[in-house]
Amino acid sequence: MDIFEKLQILADSAKYDVACTSSGSDRNAGGGQIGNAVACGICHSFSADGRCISLLKVLMSNACVYDCQYCINRVSNDVKRATFTPRELAELTINFYKRNYIEGLFLSSGVIKNPDYTCERMIETLKILRTEYGFNGYIHAKAIPGASDVLLTKLGFLVDRMSVNIELPSEKSLALLAPDKSKASIIRPMALITEKIQERSTDLVKYRHVERFAPAGQSTQVIVGATDDSDFQILKLSAALYKKFQLRRVFYSAYIPIGSNPLLPSLTTKPPLLREHRLYQADWLLRFYGFSADELLDEQHANFNPYIDPKCNWALNHMELFPVEVNQAPRETLLRVPGIGVNSVNRILIARRLTKLGFADLKKIGVVLKRAQYFITCEGKITQGLQFNPNHILNTLISEKCQQLLPSTPEQMSLFQDQITREDVVKCLSGQI
Repeated sequence: MDIFEKLQILADSAKYDVACTSSGSDRNAGGGQIGNAVACGICHSFSADGRCISLLKVLMSNACVYDCQYCINRVSNDVKRATFTPRELAELTINFYKRNYIEGLFLSSGVIKNPDYTCERMIETLKILRTEYGFNGYIHAKAIPGASDVLLTKLGFLVDRMSVNIELPSEKSLALLAPDKSKASIIRPMALITEKIQERSTDLVKYRHVERFAPAGQSTQVIVGATDDSDFQILKLSAALYKKFQLRRVFYSAYIPIGSNPLLPSLTTKPPLLREHRLYQADWLLRFYGFSADELLDEQHANFNPYIDPKCNWALNHMELFPVEVNQAPRETLLRVPGIGVNSVNRILIARRLTKLGFADLKKIGVVLKRAQYFITCEGKITQGLQFNPNHILNTLISEKCQQLLPSTPEQMSLFQDQITREDVVKCLSGQI
């Protein structure tokens, strides 16, 4: 098998990893080196499955000894296998970089023989890139659960970002679909990476030229829709990971059916992309808006409304807190108003020191009045002629794309038995349920 055939197989196998973002790492090339890492991001391209990517996403090998039921590369699945040698992959990466095809490397792998052996081959590849070719660009590597601490530490000194995919949100799901993995084998490398990053950050304060360990931090990925775990369970897990391991990102990947398996959703099931989208929105609220998972969902309401974004949904369920006066409300309160983002809040706080803000001023600042007008006042006044009819509010808060998904006939209603309907939303807004 030639290197281009291997690339076709292993790049395609890597498309299920969702971790292509801005690098989060600044570093300039020194003498004899090529490539920089720029924190604000890397140029974008598009993969065959439509995802926007910025890196060469590739597996070291798709010959995996594990039998994770949700994974296309599981040992029991009949797929064409390929494995790069460290030299092949290093040369491929550097040649692509020199031709300006890529700005960096995202490297993962199936487990070849055992976790330590796999990690050793990844380390060898990156050593060739960093030392022999002097590549100083961005590299993101997946830590292999079960590999030794010594090897994971060596890997961390060669990359900008590391990630350990937790994949499934509960031990029950892991035991059912990934019997070769355990929560401990995933959490242990996460803890090690966090510890090493903190150690090096402390040393950097004392010593100017200390070697950095994964300077762009670590991330993880959770599969959405492969199990019956609720949005509440997934969001609680994300909040705990952010708090305990100081993760940069939790990525959510809508489960894509890859074969007939009674333990998994059927092939006729479409990827739950809207659910993935709502989780990303909620994740943003956790990281930048001061929300907690328990505020957005609970055991009785364990899944997000598919038609309204989480912030609007929370506001509609807490109308007793609104409207708020834009010229007086504190930052924490303004951040919770639908239609007002972080940048808009910062502009409001600066502008209101000099003048009283009206609705026209808010529009210039960047506030989305179409949403915010139902939750704010300016100098004690509401928007002139504003209608508080439940249907009108509903149509305003639901995006045009989601409007198209709303059922409008009895026949369509039958397809949405496990989702909230338009009537349900109207009743909720009008206080009937």
